[in-house]
Amino acid sequence: MRRPSPLKRFIFFSSSRWLTPGLGLKRWLLVIAVGTAVTGLGLVNVLFFLERRSWLPLSVYDLLTLQFLPGPLQIILPLLLGGLLVAWGVAKMARSLIAPFQVADTSLADRIYDFSRKGRGPNIVAIGGGTGMPSLLRGLTAYTRNITAIVTVADDGGSSGRLRREFGLLPPGDFRNNLAALARDEALMTQVLQYRFGAALGENGRSELQGHAFGNLLLAALTGITGSFDEALLAAERVLALSGRVLPSTLADVTLEADIRLPGGEIQRVVGESAIPEVNGRIQHVYLQPANVRAYPPALQAIFQADLIVMGPGSLYTSILPNLLVPDLAEALRHARAPKIYICNLATQPGETDNYTVADHVATLFEHIPTGCLDLVIANDNQSIPPDRGGGNTIYVQLTPPENLPMKTADLVDEARPWRHDGAKLAQVVMRLLS
Repeated sequence: MRRPSPLKRFIFFSSSRWLTPGLGLKRWLLVIAVGTAVTGLGLVNVLFFLERRSWLPLSVYDLLTLQFLPGPLQIILPLLLGGLLVAWGVAKMARSLIAPFQVADTSLADRIYDFSRKGRGPNIVAIGGGTGMPSLLRGLTAYTRNITAIVTVADDGGSSGRLRREFGLLPPGDFRNNLAALARDEALMTQVLQYRFGAALGENGRSELQGHAFGNLLLAALTGITGSFDEALLAAERVLALSGRVLPSTLADVTLEADIRLPGGEIQRVVGESAIPEVNGRIQHVYLQPANVRAYPPALQAIFQADLIVMGPGSLYTSILPNLLVPDLAEALRHARAPKIYICNLATQPGETDNYTVADHVATLFEHIPTGCLDLVIANDNQSIPPDRGGGNTIYVQLTPPENLPMKTADLVDEARPWRHDGAKLAQVVMRLLS
């Protein structure tokens, strides 16, 4: 492939994209131009000084000051040539500095423009966990990098539960999912962080790594290196070049408990987030043990500084409510100035929300959180996708409107997996609320 000529590259550098307001480049180009002009003025004064002292031959003086040209050209030619040299030098310097970080098929101007535009984007706080919220975060990264995901720490199943029991870590699984969604190279990072070790050759045909996700082990390693889980999240933010940050709702070691009404009518107390959906009954109420844990201070700060606060999507009882049951966090939501919206799930979740409507989801939230913590609910109104699409058995949440709370509906479904939200569609609806 032929490389573009230097003239074409210079024209590209001078294109209108570089002049877009807010990039933060024009001001520094102006500083360079002014500095060059001041330096040039100093050099002219040196020539005048040397000529007055007769230390410089007149012929050399005339040559350096362009006395052989007509008067207007003595002004225009140096300004034009000097400006071109300054612009060319800045362009080459910028390319040399950015070259190690350049992404294929993406121009430098577009990278800077995109970074600047997202840096001016709204501050959005998303509260939840599980596999639902990452779809929202992926969509939002197209509009802003001022994203804060506040994630539950009640998970006790699978790889997260094993690491929690063996090393005393906060469960890393939900954090891994959201870190992958916010990573700069999201497609590759998702594959790397979500990779699970399968059966390996070892004693008894089983490896100690079997079932562990690489992202969980990465967070465990960073916790050991930094000394704490919250510092590990900060280190992961730098390593993965996140378009936002991921925070725990609390640093306390909490357990989720639920009162579940069994088919016979009796109430059973179930202990453990992973055990709750396995009980054949209807959840009446969920609790955190211990109940009066302290919220993570940066999470509270993010809530108070937010332009919009989003709860969900995600499992109602095991991903969203465990965050809202932290007393300080719920109180911060009640006093936050930002609009607070709840994104209802597309489909009912077996063992948690069987036969629930949108109104049932909202009523459950109001049973657990103070009034004033919710302003709007968003729900999917496209239920035309076949329930068995994608190999699933989707049972859509019916659009029964909640009482005393406005509901906004839109097409939010991922047509390949109708039990999940389409991140791009969802982000568009959220951004329209802000505008």
